[in-house]
Amino acid sequence: MKKVAVIMGSASDLPVVQKAVDTLRSFGVPCETHIYSAHRTPVEAKEFAQSAREKDFGVIIAAAGMAAHLAGAIAANTTLPVIGIPLKSKYLDGVDALLSTVQMPSGIPVATVAIDGAVNAALLSMEILAVEDAALAQKLADKRAADMAKVLAADAELQAQLKN
Repeated sequence: MKKVAVIMGSASDLPVVQKAVDTLRSFGVPCETHIYSAHRTPVEAKEFAQSAREKDFGVIIAAAGMAAHLAGAIAANTTLPVIGIPLKSKYLDGVDALLSTVQMPSGIPVATVAIDGAVNAALLSMEILAVEDAALAQKLADKRAADMAKVLAADAELQAQLKN
C-alpha cells in the first residue's frame, strides 16, 4: 500500500493535523508527518515533494493557515495528488487560508477540504488510494455503512421519544 504524507506548516498545526494522522492509522494506512513551510523552508518542502513518488507516497496532505501556500508549493513540485487543509486562524477564521488553498492556477490542482477538515482530508486520501486497493475500498464502505447505521439509530430513538 502506498503511504500518505501529512505535511504541516508549523508545529502549532498538530492538534488539527493529528486528526488526519489518527484517521489514517485507524484504517491501517501508513503515513509520515513532517513540518515544512512554504516560506521558511522552501527548499526542503520542494525536495520532499519532488522525491515523494520515489519514496512510495501515493497522496500528500498539506495543512497550513493564514497565507496557506504550502499545498500549492507542494503541488507545484509533484504530480501526486495533493489535498490542502486550510487551518483556522485568529484573524480571519481560516477564510484567508481557504482562499489561498483553493484558488490554484490552472495546471497545478490542489483538492481542498473544509477549514480544519483533517478527517475528510484523510478519508479523501484513502479514497484515492482505494482506486487500486480493494481491501481499503471495503474498509471505507464499511465505515460509511456504520455511519449510516448510527444516523438511522438516532432517528429511530427520536421517533420513539417524540412518538411520531
